[in-house]
Amino acid sequence: MPQLTVLVASTRPGRVGRRIGDWFVARAIAHGGFDRVSLVDLAELALPWYDEPLPAVEGGYLHPHTKRWSAIVTESDAFAFVMPEYNRGFSAPLKNAIDYLYREWHDKPVGLVSYGMMSGGLRAAEMIKPVLVAVKMLPIPEPVAIFLRQSLDADGNLIATSGLAAGADELLDELRRVTEAMASERVPT
Repeated sequence: MPQLTVLVASTRPGRVGRRIGDWFVARAIAHGGFDRVSLVDLAELALPWYDEPLPAVEGGYLHPHTKRWSAIVTESDAFAFVMPEYNRGFSAPLKNAIDYLYREWHDKPVGLVSYGMMSGGLRAAEMIKPVLVAVKMLPIPEPVAIFLRQSLDADGNLIATSGLAAGADELLDELRRVTEAMASERVPT
């Protein structure tokens, strides 16, 4: 069975993204469609701004942090990006993490778990899709959108409604289906 990596894309202190990421990981484990579910938090990964001397398309990474990141992405069969919306766009650390690599992303499906105050992160989810296609990923069309004003309690914890759970399960079903369909197409990096 395939491996799913849940990527928390916000690095801001006080962020809610890690709590949403932990919820989604638990949901993915309960779903049972992936052999292994892991969480990568960009705040903990601490990639510096892209600093490789060669373009990612050429590979040949120099820095240990890039080699470590490359290994994580290479070992993953599918992704779920837990991503905030900032100023109607996606976060700079997420773009940076994507730009570090190229071939490692190819033919891997990605589901989006977006969040934001008014839009549930839907504008950011739409904005990132051309970037994902450029690195030859396969974005699942329908994101799980979390509207923070309605989805957080007074302490800032996620209120995991049955609607959110159903949306997450639908996304996981589709991620699993596309992951299986693309398994034979992926070329080892």
